[in-house]
Amino acid sequence: MPAKTKPASKKPTPPKENDPILRDDVEAVMESLRRLASKSVLEGMARYGIPSDHALGVSVANMQKLAKSLGKNHELALALWETGVYEARFLTSFIDDPSQVTSKQMDQWCLAFDNWAICDTLCFHLFDRTPFAFAKVQQWASHPGEFVKRTSFALLACLALHDKTAADKPFQDGLALCEQAADDERNFVKKGVSWAVRAIGRRNADLHALAIDLSLRLFESSSATARWIGKDALKDLQKAAVINKLSAKKATARKKSPKGSS
Repeated sequence: MPAKTKPASKKPTPPKENDPILRDDVEAVMESLRRLASKSVLEGMARYGIPSDHALGVSVANMQKLAKSLGKNHELALALWETGVYEARFLTSFIDDPSQVTSKQMDQWCLAFDNWAICDTLCFHLFDRTPFAFAKVQQWASHPGEFVKRTSFALLACLALHDKTAADKPFQDGLALCEQAADDERNFVKKGVSWAVRAIGRRNADLHALAIDLSLRLFESSSATARWIGKDALKDLQKAAVINKLSAKKATARKKSPKGSS
């Protein structure tokens, strides 16, 4: 899980382009992807806003099966990313080793994102497990690029969902970033901001209260985009199931706390 302090950046490890074994491995993966490709999958990508000009048309289920057979391999991940093929890049989220991912690599890959699927998948399965995750949320939140900024909030949402040991402070800071970005009208940014608010609000009762307060402020904003985010977050965070789950979680935490503690 991501560290709580910003570590020193490491030098990126470039793919060994002249390594014949690595080249053979890349070609073997690409041949597997070509065999798994389907014209119907390729044609259907447009319905989900995923560019198909550099894609083969492989279903997510088949890519996950292939990734499982490959295991973790940082050098192979770097080489597959360099192919520029959608499915090859999608695979990197499952096979790259987060302990070997560098800050520079994250920046380079993030700048190349051109669709929400790659963005969200990399955040959900790889980026949020690196030691640079919280720092990248802060770094990318003000970037002018739509998908770079989307990545900031998708990564924040994934950290809220997956990092079970992080303190509340980085998520409180994250809510402040959400408020600052709430007037960004771009579709993938506003949806990313809403996702982050909802994920943080589901984390515990204290953060839920802060997320509700923020959502109410946004709902009353003069910005149509902010109002949409506020409404979308409130619809989720005010569900009885969410509130009951957080209340039960808080009660359990109290029972486990040392006698006499607050």
